[in-house]
Amino acid sequence: MKLVFATNNKHKLEEISRMLGDRFEIVSLEEIGCHDDIPEDYETLQENALEKARYVKEHYGYDCFADDTGLEIAALGNRPGVYSARYAGPEKDTQANMRKVLQEMEGQTDRRARFRTVIALLLEGREYCFEGEVRGEILTARQGETGFGYDPIFRPEGYAESFAEMPMDEKNKISHRGRAVSKLVDFLADKWKR
Repeated sequence: MKLVFATNNKHKLEEISRMLGDRFEIVSLEEIGCHDDIPEDYETLQENALEKARYVKEHYGYDCFADDTGLEIAALGNRPGVYSARYAGPEKDTQANMRKVLQEMEGQTDRRARFRTVIALLLEGREYCFEGEVRGEILTARQGETGFGYDPIFRPEGYAESFAEMPMDEKNKISHRGRAVSKLVDFLADKWKR
């Protein structure tokens, strides 16, 4: 089955393709000829995910799914939240975003944080949402070279390593996106059994 994933983020595409396995062919925005800067104007992850999925359906005609993810840090009033990708500016510079978080967290003893992902699926004229969450803490410095986004400064609960130090398959089992995708996969597998 072919599904459009409303992203051009190669890391996300690789991560989700691995989780979905060979039951589904995941197609990027680039592969359907979409080079638009799809707006994310809302204040919640769910609204942003739905906005992206609706945009692809409306302008390109494909059933698709889209995600929005946010890092929520307790000591920062749950910032950066929906602004995670552009926290340090519209350039979406991950290094600058991490620097900003680490600066704002200097001297903070409460380092609790969580990643949340919402996936919106538009399929056969209906909308569905799936949410995943992982709790952990913000480290005082970067650790690890793999992963993307804030992975080098986030350590999930119960682990000694940051997300950026974990093998991708291990991270996918416990990550916010992994948990949301797992719900999406279960839903799709169940739907296609009937």
